[in-house]
Amino acid sequence: MNSRRKGFNTEKLKRIHRKEILFNSCELEAINHYCRRYRVRNKSKFLREAIISKVLNRFDQDYPRLF
Repeated sequence: MNSRRKGFNTEKLKRIHRKEILFNSCELEAINHYCRRYRVRNKSKFLREAIISKVLNRFDQDYPRLF
């Protein structure tokens, strides 16, 4: 049984590009507080999803509409 889905390219989904981000003390404290409060175990995943969510929302807002 082949567990790969047809037409699904896992090579494109590999995370190979690194970006760094700097936070000030207040921002980091807020992130840490949020992660403790809502039991976020994987901060990388949380930050990645938050960033991508914001980007996709903006793309959706900027999408040209006819009406």
